[in-house]
Amino acid sequence: MSETPIANPVNPAANTGNSADPKPTKRAWVVLGILCFVYILNFLDRQLLAILAKPIQDTLNISDTQLGLITGLYFAFFYCFIAIPVGWLADRTHRVGILSLACGIWSAATLACGLAKSYPQLVIARMTVGFGEAGGVPPSYAIITDYFPKGNRGRALSIFNLGPPIGAALGIAFGAAIAAAFSWRMAFIVLGGIGIVTAIGVALFVKEPPRGAFDKVSDQERQEKAKFWETLKMFFSRKSLMLAALGSGSTQFITYGLGNFTTLYLMRDKGMTLSEVALWYSLIVGFGMGAGILVSGWAIDRFTRKSKQAYALVPAASLALAIPFYLAFVWAPTWEWSLIFLIGPMFLNYFYLSSSVALVQEEVKPNQRVMSGALLLLVMNFIGLGLGPTYVGAASDFFRADFPENSLQIALFTLTPFYVFAIILFLWLAKVLKKESEDAAAAV
Repeated sequence: MSETPIANPVNPAANTGNSADPKPTKRAWVVLGILCFVYILNFLDRQLLAILAKPIQDTLNISDTQLGLITGLYFAFFYCFIAIPVGWLADRTHRVGILSLACGIWSAATLACGLAKSYPQLVIARMTVGFGEAGGVPPSYAIITDYFPKGNRGRALSIFNLGPPIGAALGIAFGAAIAAAFSWRMAFIVLGGIGIVTAIGVALFVKEPPRGAFDKVSDQERQEKAKFWETLKMFFSRKSLMLAALGSGSTQFITYGLGNFTTLYLMRDKGMTLSEVALWYSLIVGFGMGAGILVSGWAIDRFTRKSKQAYALVPAASLALAIPFYLAFVWAPTWEWSLIFLIGPMFLNYFYLSSSVALVQEEVKPNQRVMSGALLLLVMNFIGLGLGPTYVGAASDFFRADFPENSLQIALFTLTPFYVFAIILFLWLAKVLKKESEDAAAAV
């Protein structure tokens, strides 16, 4: 069976025959920049409702529980489960086309959020945002993996994963600034319009790369269409993939539970204004989270060359270091001290992301990458995005009867045990990866 690489006009380095050290092309970096911008819009639109929670609550008279549901479970239900058939379709068809269509859908739905006159209308628009965003990230993972050779993917995926911190920071800065100057509705309308234009740009300027061009697979494997049930069974039967997904989900329970209520917490409990949030909180998110994701990508590429266990040990160590900073952030008596301590969790909480994504993309066949990425997102986002904010909102309302002045603070304190749970799962993953490496070495 032939293993000669197919001609690759998108990545000429793959055609040279020098498979020892292929390099990403200039086009690859341009495409990465475009996909990162799409991810910025993806995350910006996703976080905008949480950022503008206070004025939306005041306008539509919704409770913390309702806010947790609309930013968490209602959104995640469509976002997580629609991603599976979308991922399967993308593995068999045109990934760039699906990404462009998805961007158009979620952007139009974001615009509709700004037009909502009631909580049910906002729920419908929000769920449609989740439907569209289901086709955003998994195809991008696979496109990037086929533009960048092994040894460069951790760095490339970490740059792509700057989408969340940049999107969150811009959402805080511009979303809060627009809301303060005009209204929260205008923020949704403006950002939705930008997304629709971007969707057209993706279709025009991003070329579909050949599947598996940098991977040692046969021509037949490259051309083979992924089977839905086979990919599903493969993912859920691989202990390493499931532990990566569960460890990531436990971490996201913290990051989304915290992130979707931080603005409300800082404004309601600490006395910050929208203008102060737009400046100071956006800087903490942008630089803290962004630096953490960039450093994590460098660490993954560096340490996984020596041992595959680094995919698990790097996020486990970062989460252990984050715990005291997180407790100090929730405890701090003023918003100034809270933001100073928040730098720690913002930097350390996100090492898991590039690590888990890179592990999954490396471990599966090229024609299973989009659906495998979607399955990773299904598990970690249903746990984290679906249940994290829902839990924090319900806990805040539960504690309000006895602690009316600081119920949200107590709810945030109760997220701490999930740090420990996530660390245990990543340490378990490290043990599994070590055994897999030993078994592979013994089989040679």
